[in-house]
Amino acid sequence: MNTQAEHVQRALRPWFERNFLERGELGASVSIWMGEQEIVHFAEGFANRERTQPWTADTLIPVWSATKGPAAVACLLALDEAALPLETPVGEVWPRFVGGGKEHITFAQVLSHTSGLSALDQQAPILDHDAVIRAIEVQTPAFEPGTKQAYQARTHGFILDEIVQRITGAASLGEYFREMIGDPMALDFWIGLPESEWPRVATLYPGKMRISGADDAFMKAYSTRGSLTQRTFTSPVGLGAVQDMNRSETWARGFPSMGGVGTASALARFYAMLANGGWWGGTQLVKGWIIEALQTTLSQSVDEVLCEEVAFSAGLMRDPVDWASQQKKRTLFGSSARAFGHPGAGGSVAFADPERGFGFAYVMNQMELGAMPNDKSIDLIRALDQII
Repeated sequence: MNTQAEHVQRALRPWFERNFLERGELGASVSIWMGEQEIVHFAEGFANRERTQPWTADTLIPVWSATKGPAAVACLLALDEAALPLETPVGEVWPRFVGGGKEHITFAQVLSHTSGLSALDQQAPILDHDAVIRAIEVQTPAFEPGTKQAYQARTHGFILDEIVQRITGAASLGEYFREMIGDPMALDFWIGLPESEWPRVATLYPGKMRISGADDAFMKAYSTRGSLTQRTFTSPVGLGAVQDMNRSETWARGFPSMGGVGTASALARFYAMLANGGWWGGTQLVKGWIIEALQTTLSQSVDEVLCEEVAFSAGLMRDPVDWASQQKKRTLFGSSARAFGHPGAGGSVAFADPERGFGFAYVMNQMELGAMPNDKSIDLIRALDQII
């Protein structure tokens, strides 16, 4: 182990341990890849509440919306394959998408959550793929596309999946991701988990409301019947409970918005590849224009669904900045101005830092309430900022 890796591990270990000692963590992993070397990999705790199954480096866990990062890259690879610019209307590859006045919605607007398609008027079951696609095709945008931002919590994955299938002929976005990224990098991460991997999956546990979080704007909106936030997180309908994500049939379906299953090491390695220009093992898996698109903000505003200011690039989340000073308003993805990544509900988060060339990921099975990262990972990221 090199000196830098030892230094980083010594600095981060107390913060990781604190999550178990003071914050009720059950099982968790944190991984950091610098270039093509993993310099940190802590894995502790238990994969189940009965504490009969130890959490190890090989433990898999559903990561909810942290799936959106790999899904976005898969979609961008498909667009590159077809030589389609981001400003191309989605209808050029998906003709029926234009129903409801959507003929001018572009790939860029879909990827940056500015399409107005976060919620569906039709109550399509999430397990009925064709019904969801039909509902998307006839849906009228909630606002003029490009004028507002509304996080597409669930619909996002169905739209990207359909785009990838129509361009590439792949059976699913998850299959295309494995072909283009997952298999070449031997990633322990799937959007559609094979049955052979099911025994390694830890059990997820829901978070509990704390008094300190009762006034949170997102949680208020999420709990308000008929709000755009609530409608978004129930469009399509179904798989609304954490226990639904503990079912093998859910893992196998591979929902690109929220169905990814993997390890912290796999996610950190994926982002390390992006942080290093898309290169891995001497091969450029992701072209330069895609890397540039991932770190270029397309939209920044108070999100209509997340109820706080959020920035999005072409499919990845970024920290918002003050336009006058160009300083970050927060550092969920560290201090780097070029960083990009994506959180998952309950506390998982993964991101790339192209300035310093590393990928970071934190995953766990004891969730906290909320869609954004919490102190369990934020403290680790802040400590990392001080030493790399």
